[in-house]
Amino acid sequence: MSPAAPTPRRELPPATEAPAAQDTPAPATASDPAPRAGRDAFFDNAKYLAIVLVAMGHAWEPLTDGSRAAEALYMTVYTFHMPAFIIISGYFSRSFDMRRDRLQRLITGVAVPYVIFETGYAFFKRWADNDPGHPISLLDPWFLTWFLVALFIWRLTTPLWKIVRWPVPLAVVIAVLASVSPEIGDDLDLQRVLQFLPFFVLGLNLRPEHFRMVQRRSVRIASVPIFAAALVMAYWAAPRMSSAWFYHRDSAQELGTTWWAGVIMTLALFGCSLVMTACFYSWVPRRTMWFTVLGAGTLYGYLLHGFLAKGSRFWGWFDDHKWLHSPLGEIAVTVIAAVVVTALCTPPVQRAFRWAMEPKMAWAFKKDPADTARARAGA
Repeated sequence: MSPAAPTPRRELPPATEAPAAQDTPAPATASDPAPRAGRDAFFDNAKYLAIVLVAMGHAWEPLTDGSRAAEALYMTVYTFHMPAFIIISGYFSRSFDMRRDRLQRLITGVAVPYVIFETGYAFFKRWADNDPGHPISLLDPWFLTWFLVALFIWRLTTPLWKIVRWPVPLAVVIAVLASVSPEIGDDLDLQRVLQFLPFFVLGLNLRPEHFRMVQRRSVRIASVPIFAAALVMAYWAAPRMSSAWFYHRDSAQELGTTWWAGVIMTLALFGCSLVMTACFYSWVPRRTMWFTVLGAGTLYGYLLHGFLAKGSRFWGWFDDHKWLHSPLGEIAVTVIAAVVVTALCTPPVQRAFRWAMEPKMAWAFKKDPADTARARAGA
C-alpha cells in the first residue's frame, strides 16, 4: 500500500497484529491462540477474510502492469483491507494501559516478532534475491513488518487518545500533516504509522453497537452497488492514478504532486476507506464458520506469506510462466494465494511458530513485587 512518485514500490502490509485474546488489546495476533468461549466469531471471521484479501493483493501486484482489470481489483481491495484490520486492532486496544502484564504482552507479541521477522526477511532477501549487502536495520521496516512497528506505537499512545476531547479529528489532522511532510523520512515507516493512525483511533472509539449497525440488512444490500461503483471507478482510475496513494507510505511531494493534492487525497481516501470497510464488515458472517478458528492465526499468515510473496518475485515465477498473466492464470493465482495464506493460519502452523510470535520470555522480566508478596502471604 504506498509508494510514490517515480516508480511505486508496491508492498504491503496488512496485516495483522499482536497481543492477545479478544478481551484485551488486539484482534489478530500471536497471543490469540485459538477461538475459545467468549470470543466473538465476527471479529475472527473479519480478520481471516481480511488476511486472505491481503495475500490476494500481493499475488495480483505482478499482474497489474499488464491487466487493467487486475489493477482495478488491486486498487479496490487496497482501499479497505488494511483499514479493516487496523480498526479492529484499535477496537481491541481500548483496554490497553501501562499495566505491567499488558506491556509485557506488547513486547512479546509485537516487538519481539518484529525483531525476529525483520531480521529473517533481511537474510531471506540476501539469499533469495542474491543481495548479500542488504542491510539488517530495525529502523527501516522491510515489506510487511511496518505493521508491527505501527501497532507498537499506536498501542503505546492509546492512553493519550483516551483523554483528548476529539480523538478522531485530531488523528485525521495528524495524518493530513504527515502526508505533506516529506521531512518525516523513512525511519520506522512513520509516514504509514501516522497516515493510518485515524483508523486505529477510530477503532478505539467504536462500540459493539457500531459493528452491529453496519451488519443491518439495508447496509448489506447497499454495499453491493457501492462495491460495483468502486470497481468501475477503479477501472477508470487505473491508467490515470498511481496505486502508491493507497500505501500511505510517502508524502504528496514524494509522489510527485503538490502539498494541497496530498491534503485532498488523504481526506478523500479516508472517506472512501471508511465506506468500503463498512461494506466489507456488512458481509462478514457473525456466526461460527469453518474458518473462524483461523482468525486467531492471522499474524502467522500475514508474516509467513511474505516469504512466498517476495520469493515469487525474486525467483521470477511471474516472468517465467506467462500463462499466469491470462484470465485463467489470474484466477489460479488468486486461488493459490487464498489457499496458501489459509494454510499458514492453521493451528499446526501456529504451534510450530509460536516461539517467534508469542515467546514466553519470563526470564526477560523482573518479578512483580506484589506477586511475590502475595505468594509469601499465602505460604
